[in-house]
Amino acid sequence: MPVISWLHELCSPTCCLGAPSSPPHPPADSDAKKDEGPPPADNEVAVITHRTVDANGLRMHVAEAGPPGAPPVLLLHGFPQVWYAWRHQMRALADAGYRAVAPDLRGYGDSDAPAAELQYTAMHVVGDLVALLDAVVGAGKPVFVVAHDWGALTAWNLCLFRPDRVRALVSLSVAFTPRSPARRPVDGLRALYGDDYYICRIQEPGAIEAEFARLGTELVLRKFLAYRTPGPLMMPKSGWGSPDDEVPLPSWITEEDIKYYASKFDKTSFTGGLNYYRALNKTWELTAPWTGAEIKVPVKFIVGDLDLTYHTPGIQDFIHKGGFKKYVPLLDDVVVMKGVGHFINEEKPKEVSEHVISFIRKLSAEM
Repeated sequence: MPVISWLHELCSPTCCLGAPSSPPHPPADSDAKKDEGPPPADNEVAVITHRTVDANGLRMHVAEAGPPGAPPVLLLHGFPQVWYAWRHQMRALADAGYRAVAPDLRGYGDSDAPAAELQYTAMHVVGDLVALLDAVVGAGKPVFVVAHDWGALTAWNLCLFRPDRVRALVSLSVAFTPRSPARRPVDGLRALYGDDYYICRIQEPGAIEAEFARLGTELVLRKFLAYRTPGPLMMPKSGWGSPDDEVPLPSWITEEDIKYYASKFDKTSFTGGLNYYRALNKTWELTAPWTGAEIKVPVKFIVGDLDLTYHTPGIQDFIHKGGFKKYVPLLDDVVVMKGVGHFINEEKPKEVSEHVISFIRKLSAEM
C-alpha cells in the first residue's frame, strides 16, 4: 500500500545482515523456471521465467521476460505485492523488444527476509538493487527503471545514490520530495494524522501482524487492493474490521490473482514488507548527506487522480507548481490518469505499459 510521496515534505517547517528467515533457494545458476503465476490472457503470450540470484548477501527471486540481450527494464513493486504486480507490463515490454526484470524485493515473496526491522533501510534495499543489476545485467551497466509505491521510493533513492545505474525512471504514484532536516517522517505523520494512521500503526513489531492474522491474508489483501478513498488510510486500534467483512474485488483483479498474492504472504508473512515502514526514521537519519540533492536522471511521473497519495496536503501544488521540477530538473512529463486509484499498473495495465514503452523509446532515440 502507498508510502506517502510527500513524506519528507510533510516533515519540513513549510510543508550486518542477519540470517535469512526464508528457506534456502536453489543455486543461483539453476535453470530458469516457467511462469509460476496464473496463466496469461490470450493476448499476453510472452513467457515469464524465474530464477534466484545472489545479491548483497541475499538470495533474490527474479522474474524475467524478453530476449536476454535486449535493453533491460527493472521493475520494482510496492506493498502488499510481489513481482506479480508487473505481469502485464512484463509481457508488454517483452513483446516490444525489451527485457523485463522484476525482483521480489527483500522481505517479499521468494526472496530472503532478514529478521531485523532496521535491515530494511534505503541503504540496504538500494544495495540489493545494485548487486542484483551487477548479477543480472552486468557490472556498471545502467538500466531503465519503472517503479510503484515502495518500489518508487526505493527507485528515487537509487537515482540519488547511484544515478550512474539509471538511464531513466518512470515513477508510478509516488513523487520525489526532498528530505527535510526538521522532523523524522513517522513523527510528522503521527502529528498530522494520529496514532491510527496506518504507517503509525505499523511501527510496533508484531501488533499489526496480529491484526492481519485475525483478519486473514486474503481479506487483508482485498482491503488494501480495493481501497479507493482519496484520503488517509486508518487502522483503528479497536480493529481494522471483522474477519466476516465482504470486500468486493475491483474489476482489474481476479480471485486467482488474490490467491496468488496470498500464497506468497502466507509463506513469508507481511513482516518483511512492514519492516520498510519501520525503517523509515532510520533511513531519514542515514540520508542526511543527501539533503537538498536533486534527481539527475530523466523522469516520467504517472499518478491516478483517485490515488490517496495525490490527495495529501500540498502534494498537488508541489507536483504541478514547480516544486517537483525544481528537485527533478529532467522531469519530462507528469500524467494524471482520470478515475484511477493507487494500484495503477494493475488497474490500467495497457495504458501504463504504453506510457512506459513510449518514454523508453523516446529516450533511446535521443541517446
